[in-house]
Amino acid sequence: MGEGWQLLTIRGIPLRIHPSWFIILGLATLAFQQQYSLELAGKGSEPLLWLLGFSTALLLFASVLLHELGHSVAAVSQGVKVRSITLFLLGGVASVERECSSAMGSLLVAAAGPLVSLVLAGLLMASSHSAAHASPLLGAMCAELGWLNLLLGLFNLLPGLPLDGGLILKALVWQWTGSQRKGIQVATASGKFLSLLAIGLGVALLLRGGSMGGLWLMLLGWFGLGAARNQTQLLALQNTLKALKVKDAAQRRFRVLEASTSLRELSRLRLNDPKGPADWLLVCDGGRWQGVISDQPLQELPVQRWDGERIGDHIQPLSSLVSIREDAPLWQAVLQLDDPGTNRLLVLSPAGLPCGTLERPDLAEAVLAKLGVRLPGAILETARRQGVYPLGMALAPVARAMLASGDVELNPSALASRR
Repeated sequence: MGEGWQLLTIRGIPLRIHPSWFIILGLATLAFQQQYSLELAGKGSEPLLWLLGFSTALLLFASVLLHELGHSVAAVSQGVKVRSITLFLLGGVASVERECSSAMGSLLVAAAGPLVSLVLAGLLMASSHSAAHASPLLGAMCAELGWLNLLLGLFNLLPGLPLDGGLILKALVWQWTGSQRKGIQVATASGKFLSLLAIGLGVALLLRGGSMGGLWLMLLGWFGLGAARNQTQLLALQNTLKALKVKDAAQRRFRVLEASTSLRELSRLRLNDPKGPADWLLVCDGGRWQGVISDQPLQELPVQRWDGERIGDHIQPLSSLVSIREDAPLWQAVLQLDDPGTNRLLVLSPAGLPCGTLERPDLAEAVLAKLGVRLPGAILETARRQGVYPLGMALAPVARAMLASGDVELNPSALASRR
């Protein structure tokens, strides 16, 4: 689902409207108008009932917005940044930068939304009688919105992802077992069961002639199955990032030169190298690693001096390259490659010697291969030229979430170092 159009900002949180929201707004307006036409026959003109239906639809989505704001305020209180709130076909969703790092924090954030809806339901139902004395139309709208908020709150408490009840179940299992992964697995399984049940009930309603209700249940079930599938894929991706080591994805995108090589020879090498400056040039002297040479001396020194100058006099230390041990888990490399300006890592052997390199496309290719997915070489080559993950893979947020949840622990000895 795309982010849609930004409408306004609430306490620094962008509110976005997805194009699909206008579809449900129109359908909800039509449904409310027809309902009020039956309930309030003779108490209002046709245009007034259309206005009442439109107002009810708008206020319903205002209730959904307050529901998501409840989540957002709770998330901010737990130190989690909220990127945006988006209203779309099936309601609303708050996009957060990361999950809470504790089970109880996740429980608080998940429960905040339904709590807001239930409080709104109580207030609206309690005020509907007084509102009806002022105007039957106003009383009917308050009662309708009260019941809808009650339904919204209770429906979201169903114990299955992606509903708030599923997030609550996940947090409770996490708190009980100490494993966030176990919580996700239980809540995902529960969500899949509820989704299949919704689809089955939807089919039964369709066969009995309840077209709108049946179609809506089937749509909700389909959406739930999609969310369950995404959670399953996320778990598989996390398992892969934990299981693979840096050496499983490393390549050898460097060449080795002797320190006695002249700058003239370096120039010829670059001219004859089809990859140009793509590969690192590491420098040895008598079998000992000395450093790395760039094209900077060729740019700074006049051509007349290239024959007399040796690259050993112009090297930079290997510590200028960001490095990682080959036995480090792959998720740590993801975090290091997320640092600004870091597009390649120097892979070190257990003895601390250079043995390979690692770039984002190499890392992604190893992960996808472990998951049984093969990408065309053209896609990988394009990603390598751009220094990005192929197909826009967002591996850094996954690795950060694993670290924040305590699913993995940082090993400083294996982290990138400036040797």
